[in-house]
Amino acid sequence: MDHTNWTSVSNFVLMGMSTHPEEQIPLFILFLFMYTINVSGNFAIITLIISTPRLHTPMYIFLSNLAFVDICFTSTTVPKMLQNIFSSTKTISYLGCLAQTYFFICFAAMENFLLAVMAYDRYIAICHPFHYPMILTRMLCSQLVAMCHVLSHLHALLHTLLMGRLIFCADNRIPHFFCDLYPLMKISCSSTYVNTLVIHTEGVVVINGALAFIIVSYACIISVVLRSPSAKGKWRAFSTCGSHLTVVAIFYGTLTWVYFRPLSSYSVTTGRILTVMYTVVTPMMNPFIYSLRNGDIKGAFKKWMNRIWTS
Repeated sequence: MDHTNWTSVSNFVLMGMSTHPEEQIPLFILFLFMYTINVSGNFAIITLIISTPRLHTPMYIFLSNLAFVDICFTSTTVPKMLQNIFSSTKTISYLGCLAQTYFFICFAAMENFLLAVMAYDRYIAICHPFHYPMILTRMLCSQLVAMCHVLSHLHALLHTLLMGRLIFCADNRIPHFFCDLYPLMKISCSSTYVNTLVIHTEGVVVINGALAFIIVSYACIISVVLRSPSAKGKWRAFSTCGSHLTVVAIFYGTLTWVYFRPLSSYSVTTGRILTVMYTVVTPMMNPFIYSLRNGDIKGAFKKWMNRIWTS
């Protein structure tokens, strides 16, 4: 290919969820509503855990970190999308696009690792309950959370650096509502072989490695629970783990469908819809999934509301 015919771009145009003018206001209202629910719900979870001493346990420390990541994860993409709905240009700078890609990958990976850590917490709590305080100490919890952050940033840096070496032609229109990997690779003029290879190797190890750890953890949990003679104990264990498994199923199901397929089979429309599921819908649902089926959270929330009303 003749390199002299390539024109470098200084910005990209984010086409958004829809190009039909009549759909812009309903989309704005819908995503603003979901974003508001996400931020307020997850912020309430964080505040509740911090202000309730009896929730200062490993399980809720990890949950508060997950809530923080969910806020950051959605904030990476949705505010810019809402701004672009009423913008005439809908542009994002080249460096801004790379920054958005970096933080999007980083927070997605962080959620991935935190879900694995939370599965480990449930495994220790159910399979080794008497050793739980000795194994999951405050020091180990801090180390696990720090490790999630470090690995996530390294993972994001790798993919962002590989994206930065791609060359883009005069057509700078991204058929998406944010700077996602596959849509960017679709409009690149240069070879995306290395990028695709890294996604299907390193990316598979990161995502499927955590998923495999979660599956093994829950296989051990189910084995222990089924041997329990107490029906009440079985129900409590499955109820505790059910919330986490629901989040895992939605997050990994959509993530795997979008990224771990050949670039040639990537569908823009399907990709946008499924990306909304794990970038907007799942973070919005997490506070409800974890709180509605959790007696400790509901109890702490009632006491918190009583203190507010009586103060």
